[in-house]
Amino acid sequence: MEILGIGSRVEHPAFGKGVVIRLSGQDYEVCFILYGIKRVSKDYDKWEIIEAIPAPEAISFSAAEKALIRILQSWSDITQTVELGDRWKGGMLILKPGSEELKPKEIPISTFFHKVIMIRDRLRVLEQRINSSEYLQPDDKVNLQQYITRIYGSLTTFNVLFKDKDDYFVGERSE
Repeated sequence: MEILGIGSRVEHPAFGKGVVIRLSGQDYEVCFILYGIKRVSKDYDKWEIIEAIPAPEAISFSAAEKALIRILQSWSDITQTVELGDRWKGGMLILKPGSEELKPKEIPISTFFHKVIMIRDRLRVLEQRINSSEYLQPDDKVNLQQYITRIYGSLTTFNVLFKDKDDYFVGERSE
């Protein structure tokens, strides 16, 4: 059985989504969104591993700091800096109406890109609020999450604007 490292993301059947925050002899300490910190045996195999991060022999302060930054970015509404692809810098988005009587509208691509990033950030906050809601039933949370995933899929058209592939929108994947 694979030993998970700090920062690994899991989904427990009873506690929901969580992140491994500490390793001890026989247990993981996992911070669950809705239930806080729980101890889970390293032998436990009923959860889904969403993202496994290998467990190093010993963890350095630098590695712990990077893991904490990833956790905070994943679960908070802190906006990260996302760069526009180099080939688009200084470019213009031109909206040309079908009618010759109307003038085209020009928008700097950087302005348009900023709006796309704001949509993405607000969708992430919406996801977090849905997942941490005390009032929604688990089935409702799943349905809303699937809907948001489909929205991300609709936004994949704009991935061409991003400098780094890590920033791309990702929708539903076919199995």
